[in-house]
Amino acid sequence: MIRLLPLWGAAALFMVVVMAAAWIVQRRTGQGGWADAFWSLGLGAAGVGVALFPMDGAPPSPRQWLTAALIGLWGLRLGLHIAARAAHEGEDARYARLRQDWGADFQSKMFVFLMLQAGAAAFLVLSILLAARNPTPGLTLQDGLASLIFASALLSETIADRQLAAFKADPAHRGQVCDVGLWGWSRHPNYFFEWLGWCAWPVFAIELSGAWPWGWLALSGPVYIYWLLTRVSGVPLLEAHMRRSRPEAFAAYVARTSAFFPRPPRR
Repeated sequence: MIRLLPLWGAAALFMVVVMAAAWIVQRRTGQGGWADAFWSLGLGAAGVGVALFPMDGAPPSPRQWLTAALIGLWGLRLGLHIAARAAHEGEDARYARLRQDWGADFQSKMFVFLMLQAGAAAFLVLSILLAARNPTPGLTLQDGLASLIFASALLSETIADRQLAAFKADPAHRGQVCDVGLWGWSRHPNYFFEWLGWCAWPVFAIELSGAWPWGWLALSGPVYIYWLLTRVSGVPLLEAHMRRSRPEAFAAYVARTSAFFPRPPRR
């Protein structure tokens, strides 16, 4: 594990550069949502890097190629989705609220905030590193299970994003809360499936015989992303905005719909 620390450090430095670039772009465009696109694309690229960077002259293993493909696909899908939204829609409600709350200090505080996001990405990339570098020869049923978890989460998150976009595109839904499809089972299905995708990395990383004890550290990824999404920058900020913008509709939605983990709606 010690020999992998410089690679992890390089990924952390890369994310600092990416998020510094994100700060410049959001400053010039006045659109804070670009930060999320940079974060997703940057983390995807960092994940590919830690998975495939050659060590000791050995070619990448099948597991390294597989994890690189999965995190690369994740980064492209999410990053391009957010980039399209930032380019064609108004500013994300979370950043608009921060702009209002921080006032004249917005840009300086935004820079610190984005550096914290770089740190979060550096912490998350550790799970990808440990998954890709699991020394177990070949691919196993455990790798198949991890791939299935990841693919199912990625597909479901894509479906949730498209359901929300279709709902918002209909003028008849103005002022309403999206409760169609997966959004009728969870108030944040996109966040739930994002978290579920991160649960795949420990399945890749953990070696049950004890030959790769470092793999257990990959559990930090899903634990950390769950905390971020449900306690810090995801659910709390978005729900605060919904309570301000459409209080009655959102209160009714809360009464019948799970906050995070999907379940049938209450009637």
